[in-house]
Amino acid sequence: MFELFLMLLIFMFICGSMSFVLKRKHLLSMLLSLEFIVLSLFFLLLLSLIIYMWELYFLMLFLVFSVCEGVLGLSILVSMIRTHGNDYFQSFNILQC
Repeated sequence: MFELFLMLLIFMFICGSMSFVLKRKHLLSMLLSLEFIVLSLFFLLLLSLIIYMWELYFLMLFLVFSVCEGVLGLSILVSMIRTHGNDYFQSFNILQC
């Protein structure tokens, strides 16, 4: 049963990574696939901590950092939409001030 869950979580991570690589034109789709990767890592961490019978306090720290990562991504998305009007990376010039 453990192997089945482990294979499912690895498959989730690979699907999220492939989605992150293939959908790199829009910032919102990249953020969604990044959150999917974080979710699969959270479940993998939860499964490993339960199997080794360790304390689950590290999960709360992991969730705090993943929420901070999501908020930073959304704030970048909002500021990019306000300045450029869309979330395409082709219209975003890094050298412009």
